[in-house]
Amino acid sequence: METNPSAPAPAPRFVDDYLPALLAQASLLISSEFHEVARQQGFSVSEWRVMASLAGGEAVSIGRLAQVTVTKQPTVTRLLDRMEARQQIERLPHDSDRRITLVRITPQGAKSVEHLMELAREHERRVLEPFGLQRAEDLKATLRRMIDLHAQAPGDAAEGAEGAD
Repeated sequence: METNPSAPAPAPRFVDDYLPALLAQASLLISSEFHEVARQQGFSVSEWRVMASLAGGEAVSIGRLAQVTVTKQPTVTRLLDRMEARQQIERLPHDSDRRITLVRITPQGAKSVEHLMELAREHERRVLEPFGLQRAEDLKATLRRMIDLHAQAPGDAAEGAEGAD
């Protein structure tokens, strides 16, 4: 099929220059590559998200965990039930608010996800390598700032957004 060199170039699609669409596409593509690795290591995608979110950190509320893992809270609660039965996580009472349950990874859970986190870091390195260290760090800093600025947006941030890592 021949193209007409004098024909005007087609207008770019809206989604090709719309930040939320670009972020969603990049997240889906990059995350999907790693999800296969997680499954090969015996973790579901949701288990991986929870374990990675809890590893090396303080106990967090179930609501915050749902936000960070981009998963609906009832789904996280059911997942935590299974993970607690396997002694990967433990639930703790909140110091001052009995309505809040905190979750933290157990030493056994940390050990079980240690190798997968190494694989995740290697995957991240391969994804970011073409951009150079400084651009990669700038991108992460920009994304963290964007998250901070929009974390208090109205509505349930995890609602209907179960596709990003």
